[in-house]
Amino acid sequence: MKQALWLLVVLFMLGGLAACNPEPAATQPPATQPAAAEPVATQPAPAATAVPPQRKVATFAWTQEPDTLNPYYTNMWFSAILHQFYNCWAWEYDDENVTFPRLVTEIPSVDNGGVSEDGLVITMNLRDDIVWSDGTPITAADFIFTYQMVVDPANTVASVYPYDYVASVEGIGDRTVVMTFSEPFSPWESTLWHGLLPKHVLEPVFQSKGSIDEAPWNLAPTVGCGPLDFVKWESGSYVQFVRNPNYWLGASRLDEVFVQIVPDDASQTAALIAGDADLGTFPPLSDVPRLQAAGLEILTINSGYAEGWFFDYRETALPGALDLKVRQAVAMAIDREAINRDLLQGLSVPANTLWDALEGAGYVSPDIVPWTYNPEGAKQLLEEAGWTDTDGDGIREDAAGNKLVLRHGTTTREIRQDVQAVAQQMLRQVGIDLQISNYESGYFFSSYTDGSPCALGELDIMEWSDTTGSFPDPDHYYWLCSELPDEESPWGANYFGCDEVLDELFQRQIVTIDPDERAAIVREITQYIHDQVYWYGIWVDPDYWVVGKRLTGYQFSGITPFYGILEWDIQ
Repeated sequence: MKQALWLLVVLFMLGGLAACNPEPAATQPPATQPAAAEPVATQPAPAATAVPPQRKVATFAWTQEPDTLNPYYTNMWFSAILHQFYNCWAWEYDDENVTFPRLVTEIPSVDNGGVSEDGLVITMNLRDDIVWSDGTPITAADFIFTYQMVVDPANTVASVYPYDYVASVEGIGDRTVVMTFSEPFSPWESTLWHGLLPKHVLEPVFQSKGSIDEAPWNLAPTVGCGPLDFVKWESGSYVQFVRNPNYWLGASRLDEVFVQIVPDDASQTAALIAGDADLGTFPPLSDVPRLQAAGLEILTINSGYAEGWFFDYRETALPGALDLKVRQAVAMAIDREAINRDLLQGLSVPANTLWDALEGAGYVSPDIVPWTYNPEGAKQLLEEAGWTDTDGDGIREDAAGNKLVLRHGTTTREIRQDVQAVAQQMLRQVGIDLQISNYESGYFFSSYTDGSPCALGELDIMEWSDTTGSFPDPDHYYWLCSELPDEESPWGANYFGCDEVLDELFQRQIVTIDPDERAAIVREITQYIHDQVYWYGIWVDPDYWVVGKRLTGYQFSGITPFYGILEWDIQ
């Protein structure tokens, strides 16, 4: 969950050692000539002292702190984008969002024999030079161990999906990994092997504790497999990475990446303008003119994300959230055009589906009629549904006397709090009481076990920025009934509810190999979610990166943003 995406100036710890010139040698007085005109020996000039090279330290300003560094214990965008620093994926995505091999020699396909004709067996051939940062070879055993840790119920990972669709993972020697499915699994390339767990580090923990939930590695992955090594995480302050001398693709041009955790958007903007930070992300769009005037580059990267409201339709929701006509009235009572114009400086537009970024691929239903601002129509819907203001306080009630209250929660990001305030006023005008709250991102995006208000059903509307879940593939596992967390099965990312119609559609598209047939199913999904108002888009939300003047060699992907961090440099 971005996310996966805009939070007072703070002192930035640059972490780098400034190069210093040696002090010049003290000037000696001229020698006094002796009375006799004897030649005076000329003293050779002292050798020049070499100036030590300056460490190349890039400082990144982050407005949200990661919740964990174990890739399988998080749904948080600010955690996931760090993977390419210290961890590794089997394959990654370039600046065109096209896959390329990283741990494997080639991406499996039917043509190269890596995918069986029936789609049930996928074979991965590993490179023979890949190693963990401590020099231990990366082998098929690490893939098998990763799979085992994800599916073992003793580990409360963020989600077992998609590994619960894998029947087995086996190794043929050290360099071949074979995955077998009981039925075809279409989104395998976009969902599997997003991170690797070091067996030689975590297996002893699992054997002694029965789980890796409390493994120190989760917060301090000092053994990794990326171009940078994790050094230290000072909670609330910074996360530090340095060059990995054992990285198999060569040495990073940067000596260090220092991720500074800043308290809000204003701090990030100030640090970027002052040159105290070399990179920031998701600035308030109102700050863009100032950042550009300061000579900073603003890059917009298609990552498939959109900011939106997820409605809870579980039994934990209040009566209003469970009423379809109330949800439809909410969609009509919010002036999304005004929000985009006034709060986002007209730099974005309303999103209609989570699949808008894939519309050109035929995944969005052409029959969707976007919600438009119509407060009078919203009032009429509420009247039809039996929600009337009988006591004259401006808030409607149902026949049982339940007030039309909706609990809206999001992170402390400034733009989201602004949206809350505006939406609260708009909904009040049609008789809906929107109660608003916001949370520190690590808590908001945490799991059922860690008490996330989203997971526990304490909110009727949850706002964040998200993509299909498997972008650029249309698969999205959040909506599966099997993803609902509870006391017995605390893992899972479905914080909304179980709709059997929707679940059947998602299950069917997973096993449909024919691309045209699968696209038709996804179109049904987009239409159904829109009509039921299970998700309500506020704005299209590409990744915004603010690049400082010192950085060179950078390129971004919308899926693995730092895929090319090896080539990044400081001018």
